[in-house]
Amino acid sequence: MAKSTTIEVKIDAARGVERSLKKFKRLCEAFGIAREFRKRKEFKKPSLKMKEKLKAAEKRRTKTIFKSMRNTVKI
Repeated sequence: MAKSTTIEVKIDAARGVERSLKKFKRLCEAFGIAREFRKRKEFKKPSLKMKEKLKAAEKRRTKTIFKSMRNTVKI
């Protein structure tokens, strides 16, 4: 049985339209719909994806190195 990926929010008198809309937006964020849409909006070659991934990893690495250097005590 396939997992349902439809998001359903019922609007009732107690909750109101605004709160229901906020709940819908939170659910979309939780399911990653907007992220997936941005990812599929434009095709990227696998080689470009890999280069971007490596570049991001290098950036994270240098950031942690500089953070650790900043926290060391100089005598």
